[in-house]
Amino acid sequence: MTTRPSSGLPYPLFLAAALVAGVSFWPASHFALPAVPMLAWKGAGVAMLAGWAALCAHERNGWLLAAVLAFGAAGDVLIDSAGLVAGAGAFLIGHLIAILLYVRNRDTRRWVVGAAIAVLVPLAAYAITRDLTATLYSLGLGGMAGAAWASRFPRIVACGALMFVASDLLIFWQFVPQASSFLPRLLVWPLYFGGQALIAYGVVRTLEARKRNEDLHHRL
Repeated sequence: MTTRPSSGLPYPLFLAAALVAGVSFWPASHFALPAVPMLAWKGAGVAMLAGWAALCAHERNGWLLAAVLAFGAAGDVLIDSAGLVAGAGAFLIGHLIAILLYVRNRDTRRWVVGAAIAVLVPLAAYAITRDLTATLYSLGLGGMAGAAWASRFPRIVACGALMFVASDLLIFWQFVPQASSFLPRLLVWPLYFGGQALIAYGVVRTLEARKRNEDLHHRL
């Protein structure tokens, strides 16, 4: 039976498999491969990150992270299989759960920048799209990124959240009639999956360090 290591990240092979699945999807997505395997491949990376987070979870924060990632994986699949609205709905639920996670671990010294991010993201979405639905979705997106910045989690978590924001803003840019840049197709997935991976890694690493400190305190 697999046991937790006394130090470092637990289940490293599971994490490595998740990273391989997510990273390998990007080059594969540029080929005309069958739709069903590609859909499964697309969802596999973040779904495995969610599974890794669940394996590592030992209290509510860990389960919240697993739920955030699970809804992200659902969004990855739904956006291609059921449409943009269904996929965005799953992502939005994930953003709201992430806000709860970050607020539970808030650092009040960082709230000014966090609030600015929360406001600027939906403003940027509206400036790009002039679309109310995209702007309303971006309230959750910006709230997630702002709350990540204002949390006690390490900066890589906030960086991951901002990469997620950048990925979504590039998706919005694709729907602008005069947009013709190749950047969205080039950058959307690397920014998105890289952001999710940094969030998962940073939160799990922090929660594991807390648990080790608590266990040491109880032994003393």
